[in-house]
Amino acid sequence: MNSPATESLVVAEIQGRVGCITLHRPKALNALSLEMIRAITNALQAWREDPLVLAVAVRGVSKEGPFGAFCAGGDIRFFHQAALAGDSALEAFFTEEYALNYLIHTYPKPYIAFMDGIVMGGGMGISQGASLRIVTERSKLAMPETHIGLFPDVGGGYFLSRCTGRLGEYLALTGRVLNGKEAITAGLADGYIDSGRLPGLWASFAQTPFENGASVERWCASHLSTTVLPATWPVKEVDRVFGLPDVVQIILALETTDSDWARTTAATLRERSPLMLHVVLEQLRRARGMGLADDLRMERDMVHRCFHLRPGALSETVEGIRALAVDKDHAPRWNPARLEDVTPAQVAAFFESPWSAENHPLRTLG
Repeated sequence: MNSPATESLVVAEIQGRVGCITLHRPKALNALSLEMIRAITNALQAWREDPLVLAVAVRGVSKEGPFGAFCAGGDIRFFHQAALAGDSALEAFFTEEYALNYLIHTYPKPYIAFMDGIVMGGGMGISQGASLRIVTERSKLAMPETHIGLFPDVGGGYFLSRCTGRLGEYLALTGRVLNGKEAITAGLADGYIDSGRLPGLWASFAQTPFENGASVERWCASHLSTTVLPATWPVKEVDRVFGLPDVVQIILALETTDSDWARTTAATLRERSPLMLHVVLEQLRRARGMGLADDLRMERDMVHRCFHLRPGALSETVEGIRALAVDKDHAPRWNPARLEDVTPAQVAAFFESPWSAENHPLRTLG
C-alpha cells in the first residue's frame, strides 16, 4: 500500500480487524507532507471498501517511542519554499489535505484518533473528524495559524465555530494551546487516558475478536475518562469580548478590562498579523452557518488568496513563516502593521473564489 518513499513516513497496516495508521516522521513532529497526505488517503480509501477492516486507528510516533507526538501540522517550511518558487505542489497539498479532512469527517467506519502529544493545525485536521478523539496528559491541542499569518484551515472554521459560545473565536484568533482535559471541556476531544496505557490499548487490536466497528469503538471508549472539568478560561468574558462585531472592538474591550487574562490576550493579539485576525474572525462567523463541504471550499479559496493576493515574499503567510521558522527572528513585518489600518476591502478579497463552482478543486465534496 505504501510506496518506498512514504514507507518510513506513514505506516499503514491491519492489526486483527483494525486498520492502523502510524505517522512516522518524529524529527518533524509528524508534520504532514504531500506524500504523507496521499499515503493516509490511500489507506483510508482501501479500507473503506475492505470488509475485513472494521475500524481505523491513527497515532503518531515521537523520538521516544510509538506515541508522544501526534502531528504538529502541515510542513510550513515546504509552504515557504514552494510559495517563493511558484511550485504547483503547494496547490496540490491544500486540495488533497482538505479532501482528506472531508474523508475523515464522513468516513463510514469508526475512525479513532490517539491525540497524544502535539496536535496542531493539520494534526487537528486529521483528528477532529474522528468518531472518537482520545487525549492524554501530554496532549497539546491548538490552531495557532494566526502566529504565521495564516488562518485555522483544515476545517477549522467548521469545528471551531461549533465550540460553545464564542470559544471558537477566542481559540482561532489567539491560537491558545489546550491540554487534554481542557480539550474535552472545549468539545475538541471525547475521552482521556493516561499515556502509559496507550501501548497496551493499541496492542489489543491484534488480539481482540471484534464483531463489528461499533465494538472496536466501544472497547476503546471503555478505557477512557469522559469527565468534563470546569473551563480554565473565563467563559463569560470570552463570550462578552469575542462576541463583539469586529477585531478592533475586541482588542479595545481587552485593553480596557483590568484582568491578567485580558492583558495577556490583548498582548497576544497585538503580536499576530492584523490583516489575518480580521480575516479569521470573518471566517469563523461565516463558517458557523456552513456545512463542512462548503466550509472547506471557502478555506480552499482563502488559502489560495493567502499565497496569491500578494506574490512570493510579499504574502503575509510567507512573511509569518519566515519570521517564525526560517530566519527565526520572531519579528514579522506585517502589512498593514496595525489592526486599526485593515480595510474591509482587504478582508473581503480573501473570500472571493478564484474558481467557478464547476471548476473548484473541491467541487466533488458533499
